[in-house]
Amino acid sequence: MAVSPRTHRARQLRKDMTDAERHLWRALREAVLPYKVRRQHPIGRYIADFAIPARKLVIEVDGGQHADAAQADAMRSCMLAAHGYRVIRFWNNEVLGNLEGVLYAVISELEKSPTSP
Repeated sequence: MAVSPRTHRARQLRKDMTDAERHLWRALREAVLPYKVRRQHPIGRYIADFAIPARKLVIEVDGGQHADAAQADAMRSCMLAAHGYRVIRFWNNEVLGNLEGVLYAVISELEKSPTSP
């Protein structure tokens, strides 16, 4: 069975996670959330760092950025919203320096209705 290029890329990204992504992935797994968390999850033409499909939530972990990357992130967020997903973003240094706060923000977002603004 042939694997699509997007699926192949998602698999590669799972193997090559950043330190911040690795820390957050471990914390999300240890948090014993009542929802399945997917890492490097394809949605539309993009691959989300983390997704919780049951709650239509995407969690993105961003490194240092230039203006073009911020614009690309905005377009990506719009596309994910068109698929019904809410997007929350954290900087690498937030994840590495305040993991508890990041988890609190994720859990707070999960408690909201999937259709809440």
